[in-house]
Amino acid sequence: MRWTVLLLTFLLTACVQDEFADLRTFMAQTGQDGQHALEPLPQLKPVDEFQFRPGELPDPFKPRKMRPSEGTGGIQPDLNRQREYLENFPLDALRMVGTLQKAGQRYALIKTPDGSVNSVRTGNYLGQNYGLVVRITDSEVELREMLQDGAGAWTESKAVLALQE
Repeated sequence: MRWTVLLLTFLLTACVQDEFADLRTFMAQTGQDGQHALEPLPQLKPVDEFQFRPGELPDPFKPRKMRPSEGTGGIQPDLNRQREYLENFPLDALRMVGTLQKAGQRYALIKTPDGSVNSVRTGNYLGQNYGLVVRITDSEVELREMLQDGAGAWTESKAVLALQE
């Protein structure tokens, strides 16, 4: 019996292979050929300097005040009129969800971010850029907005609020 145990132990140890032999060979060969050359760092381009001179330019950190343009009598919004409820929201936050017609007058149904639905008709205002509703169709509300540039002059632009399905 003793010889059988010894024989089995010998046979089992003889059959065991080194399962990490390939890893040991790789580790022994790695680093034998010396160091690889590193690529040089890319050259940095010089940055153009800009010096802010407060006397020459408007302060970018102060909000601009809306003011009527002076002199030419050009277009400008009525800054003294009472603002409507839908002018509290930016135009991209409002959604047109439908239309209706009552007594020959067409209305657009506008949904606000808080979930309320309001009706507007031609002549109402919406959006934060003095957007006057000029036309309502089954698929869109066309607005005429007033924007003020850095010099204080007002310009007119067209905006459309499309029906959301």
